[in-house]
Order: sequence, then C-alpha cells, then structure tokens
Amino acid sequence: MAILELKRVCKDYYQGKDAVHVLKNIDLTVEKGEYLAIMGPSGSGKTTLMNIIGCLDLPTSGQYLLDQRDLRDISDDALADIRNQYIGFVFQNFYLLPKMSALDNVALPLLYAGVPLKERRDRAAEALRSVQLEDRMDFMPNQLSGGQSQRVAIARAIVAHPALLLADEPTGALDTRSGQQIMEIFQQLSGLGMTIIMITHEPAIAACAGKVYHILDGELITEGGKSHEA
Repeated sequence: MAILELKRVCKDYYQGKDAVHVLKNIDLTVEKGEYLAIMGPSGSGKTTLMNIIGCLDLPTSGQYLLDQRDLRDISDDALADIRNQYIGFVFQNFYLLPKMSALDNVALPLLYAGVPLKERRDRAAEALRSVQLEDRMDFMPNQLSGGQSQRVAIARAIVAHPALLLADEPTGALDTRSGQQIMEIFQQLSGLGMTIIMITHEPAIAACAGKVYHILDGELITEGGKSHEA
C-alpha cells in the first residue's frame, strides 16, 4: 500500500517576472516500508523535492497524496499538524539544542505533541536505547561526537513513531565509520517496517537503500535511467 504518491508535481519559483522550473512533472509512488535514496548534484531540485515530501512546501501544480490524503489547498497549520503526526526529519547538521541534554532533545517533539512528562522521558529513553546511546542520555550536545549527535537526532526523529522518516544527507558531516553506523541504524529501522527516504550525494550511502532514484534538472530518473516525466 502506498504511503505517498506524487502525480505530475511541478515547483516553480519566480525571479522577477521569470519563472524558474525547479521540479518538472515528478511522478513518484512510495510503498509503506520502502527504503529509497534520491541522488542529485547541487541545484538538481532534490532539496525542493524533499521539502515538498516533508510538507515544508507545496507544489505549484500536480497532486501530493500522503497516506491517501490530498494535500492540495491545505493550510499552513494543517501542514504543521501533518508533519508532527506523520514525518520524522534527520538533517546533516543535527540541529540539537545546545542547552538541553540528549534525553531532553529527543523528548522535545513529544512536548509539542502534548505528551505528559513521564511518558515523554520514558519514550525518549527508549529511542536512545534503540540507537545504542543509553549511556549518553544526560550528555549535552557539546559532549557528544558527530556520530553520537546524529544518533541522538535519529532518536528524536523516531520518538513519535512517524510513518515516514526523511533524511537529508544524514552522513554528510560524519567520518566513514560513523556514517556506516548511521546506515546500520537505518537498515534496522527499515527492517522494522519504517518507510525511509534519504537524500545523499554518496553512491556508497545510496547503495544501502532498497531503491535508488536520480534527480537531474528537476526530472526524476530511476537507477535504470527511465525518466519519470511523462
């Protein structure tokens, strides 16, 4: 069953009166539990595509269905609710709050969701154990290595049990060994049935996914070279 479908999605930006066509008739179906990577050079449109999938932006035209819900003409508040309910985000630069412990960073999305304190802390501790950081719960971000910081960020992304995990260059700021550890965690999450979409420029990292797409000049292409533009 599909968790998301993009149908002829386009995204345009304007420079003065001139339209810049960033995404061109993107068609993409992602099944529940699928693990896929999207590769593309700078300026190819991959970040714009990720922003649309993550409900951070809306397409100029076309249709986006998330869990069979049509997201056309939806309000900003409704988009924020969907992000909180359905999507976990992992970014290259971690974005941990420097004055909060690892445990409190992970619990933060549950605070926004109105979860009681004890349950927040219990679930955050469970998420940190799942990424092998049970001995770092009380550490501050400046006491963590890059790889540990990214594992905290993953724990934060999954603590609310999202239907979809979006990862934007999750190993881009890490050394090779730490990057491999992150990919092992993603493989474990995939094995548990989580849907994962990962942006990366590294072929070895993309190869960890079950399916690889390439985006070039706003067009989505499968690994076999077939364009998704009609």
